[in-house]
Amino acid sequence: MSASATRLRRLASVAVAVTACGGAVLLTPPVSSNDRASGHPTVESLRQIINDPSAVVPSRTLQESALIGTKSGPLDILVVGGGATGCGVALDAATRGLRVGLVEREDFSSGTSSRSTKLIHGGVRYLEKAVFGLDYGQLKLVFHALEERKQVIENAPHLCHALPCMTPCFDWFEVVYYWMGLKMYDLVAGRRLLHFSRYYSAQESVELFPTLASKGKGKSLRGTVVYYDGQMNDSRLNVGLACTAALAGAAVLNHAEVVSFLKDEGTQRIIGARIRDNLSGQEFDAYAKVVVNAAGPFCDSVRKMANKDALPMICPSSGVHIVLPDYYSPDGMGLIVPKTKDGRVVFMLPWLGRTIAGTTDSSTSITPLPEPNENEIQFILDAICDYLNVKVRRTDVLSAWSGIRPLAVDPNAKNTESISRDHVVSEEYPGLVTITGGKWTTYRSMAEDAVNAAIKSGKLSPSNECITSNLRLIGGDGWEPSLFTALAQQYVRMKKSDGGKVVPGVMDTAAAKHLSHAYGTLAERVATIAQNENLGKRLAHGYPYLEAEVAYCARNEYCKSAIDFIARRSRLAFLDTDAASHALPRIIEILATEHNWDKSRQKEEMQKAKEFLETFKSSKNAHFHDGKHQ
Repeated sequence: MSASATRLRRLASVAVAVTACGGAVLLTPPVSSNDRASGHPTVESLRQIINDPSAVVPSRTLQESALIGTKSGPLDILVVGGGATGCGVALDAATRGLRVGLVEREDFSSGTSSRSTKLIHGGVRYLEKAVFGLDYGQLKLVFHALEERKQVIENAPHLCHALPCMTPCFDWFEVVYYWMGLKMYDLVAGRRLLHFSRYYSAQESVELFPTLASKGKGKSLRGTVVYYDGQMNDSRLNVGLACTAALAGAAVLNHAEVVSFLKDEGTQRIIGARIRDNLSGQEFDAYAKVVVNAAGPFCDSVRKMANKDALPMICPSSGVHIVLPDYYSPDGMGLIVPKTKDGRVVFMLPWLGRTIAGTTDSSTSITPLPEPNENEIQFILDAICDYLNVKVRRTDVLSAWSGIRPLAVDPNAKNTESISRDHVVSEEYPGLVTITGGKWTTYRSMAEDAVNAAIKSGKLSPSNECITSNLRLIGGDGWEPSLFTALAQQYVRMKKSDGGKVVPGVMDTAAAKHLSHAYGTLAERVATIAQNENLGKRLAHGYPYLEAEVAYCARNEYCKSAIDFIARRSRLAFLDTDAASHALPRIIEILATEHNWDKSRQKEEMQKAKEFLETFKSSKNAHFHDGKHQ
């Protein structure tokens, strides 16, 4: 008990020191140059373009034409990678008045950025490490992430929101320990605080989270401490970044990959890239003064194109998540398990009408389509089982996936849990700036650092400083939580019956809320398609996704395949692989109409989508011996 008391005293002393010595700085962080930039005329003109209700992103053909250049008229920056960081770089650079291009081998958010925890967080466990390890580096990470957390939510309010997270305590020491730690988390957040944390009694906790076990670890529940972090729809936020960058002037192209770099014959500096359009098979050269490598887990393979002897910069870590029915957790309250059997954090969060649980953190190999193994799924089920009063069943797993975190390598680290989540920006080869590490929450500042490095490398001349801290993404400006009521009142869903007859249907609350949160102020465009083009039918039973969304995404969000839709434009693949599989024929039928696919292409799309869904180990498509979780 003396060791526990020592930990509490150290936590208390650090909290006092922060309040006494740096409280003014933490509670009222200095306004950065980026914050002051909101009055720049460029911001207002960009806002008008981005938030113009009639604005349409340039076609993919136009975007490809804009990428094709010559040595005499190169782009300022060519970005490789269409994840959160890459699209963030494209948006940042474009809004600084630079000529920007971006290519992504698969689809925007097709990698790690769509396979995240869905949390926008400062990092509670990093704060604990900072305190007990006296690690100022970890503390800086938390400061920075908490500042960015609030900014991400404000820039895309329709896609992000604050989420209360409950931490169960089974002895009074845990109550005091977590209460003090989370109050310090509030303190560090300062003016970026979402809501204050607080303690709830055991009875209050069970009322808030009915499936929470009143006994665990052989002890009775003493109460819970609830704190707030942010939650997002990650891939739709990523697609929003890509579309916002396109409206700001960036030439963004998905399904296009770099096959080699172009180098100056004299200096050997990289001056562009040879690019293959994976949809047409055609190749072309794109010249740029600087290339930014934002390829996430694949950044080392991009670096090796420039220098085959380049040493690895990242340590790939696997994060597995599972999706369970909604009854596992109440809407609007998450559960954080502070310490699992091996000392890691496991959570259970409501997300898009279902429950997401995770995660693992283990070394892995890099592959385009990582798959969770059964042991990892069982580990998560085991961890949450100890804290719930309902039977946890493997057959309840609607979807399960694995994502690869591109962690920046620390040569002294013994395991991936100890590796810093901070990002690294480097230029080891002239003309190639690489950014890796970091996390979703800090994508905007990562992009800012990468663009600053690119400007220095290429001696570029931006028209203004970074302004993305005050720039709402497409669909975000003017959005209000009550928008769904207008959709419900003003639109109907015209549906074609199996016999071909068109019948009207109400724009019910579930569908209206979904459209409002997925598309923001642009939801009316989707509702209009549902009403005027007879595409108001649901794609899958029990889910609010409409046929109209397929057509809208094909026209306005560079949705070029069935996988693009089920995984990144909607989230059906992540929520329920069985529902996604049943929806595929109709999705492909609508995309075929939009993109003029022949029967052969439609068959190919079906085959690829089925194979893709096989990598999501739900109870429907996994082979397992249930054992404990029947």
